[in-house]
Amino acid sequence: MWPPSQASKFLILLVLILVVIYCVFMDTLLYMRVQYYSIETFETSTQTTFQESPTTRLRALSYEDVVWIPCSVNPLCLPTVKALMVDHINHYIYGPLCAILDKALRISDRMLFLTPNTISCAHVFIAMIGANLLTCPNLSVRRMGIVLFQIRMFLDDLDGHVARERKHIRGERSEVGSLGYWVDGICDLIGVVAMMLGIFVYFKQYPPRRGYRGTSASALPYYQLKEMNAAENMEKDHASDVGISYKTKVSLKAIIQVIILFSGQMVLSSVAWNRYINVYQEMFENSNGYLARRLVTFRSVRFFCATLMWRILNPHSYLHVLSLAVFIDKTWSLLKSVRYIGYVLLLLAVFVTEYLISGFEASVKTSVDGR
Repeated sequence: MWPPSQASKFLILLVLILVVIYCVFMDTLLYMRVQYYSIETFETSTQTTFQESPTTRLRALSYEDVVWIPCSVNPLCLPTVKALMVDHINHYIYGPLCAILDKALRISDRMLFLTPNTISCAHVFIAMIGANLLTCPNLSVRRMGIVLFQIRMFLDDLDGHVARERKHIRGERSEVGSLGYWVDGICDLIGVVAMMLGIFVYFKQYPPRRGYRGTSASALPYYQLKEMNAAENMEKDHASDVGISYKTKVSLKAIIQVIILFSGQMVLSSVAWNRYINVYQEMFENSNGYLARRLVTFRSVRFFCATLMWRILNPHSYLHVLSLAVFIDKTWSLLKSVRYIGYVLLLLAVFVTEYLISGFEASVKTSVDGR
């Protein structure tokens, strides 16, 4: 029998591998769905512009007619711009669960007192409780806090689902500028701030340590470490000269810097992600011209890769990765390892996306083919 700690690590790794395989599989199905079946936004163009061919007839088929999972809970049925850019966990797991819960409890039809804004405010309350649990020294309690934050993210999905159902909006869409858009955004911001504050308070009370192992005492930067740890923060694990292990607590200043750098990445990710959803919605869904050309561009491999990039780098993905790090007690390792490289990846993604947008605009207005 494995020790409980080893069994726990194996179980977490197994679940993580299964989730990754599931998401890759669903991404493949999503790409095939976009390629080979009609898309509601472009239905008129497919029937009037393209010549009749086997591929055209296949693409004219409704996905709803061939799939055995009802479109009310199927995340692949309505591939809108936002659906292509929502992170994997929210789109493939929480989204269908929200639809199932809504159908079971009939929240959209009968519980009219439960408005989307009420749900948004409720997940702020849950975030506050979760943040408090994240400050505890016990890993099991912090894991309970992460469970609460995942419930918060589930409710964040639910409020959007209920809002769309009551407005009879099909598919994922951002109603930029609406009251619900701002309320949801503010509640999300409060939830994220609460999570980061909980992590900060934990590190302030129980600072992570960094050490120097297997080094002779004369080679250790003793005075530098002593200066960083004003009083009694130095520990010596062994008595021999060679192999001494000195551990020092990370300074509060370093903790604040790392927390701010990671938080800044989430802000940059959120601003860019929301901007590109708005840009793509205007290009593909809020415009009446160039229907056939927009469809060709929407189905292109370039556009699928462009949206996949932000599906991975959006702020919700950041929160899921951070939640996993807290759950496996690797929070400091994650924050420290991505504090600079994360900005490089985000800025590179912004540069690539801006370049691709100019190409998509040119493709929509000047070319009918050319994937």
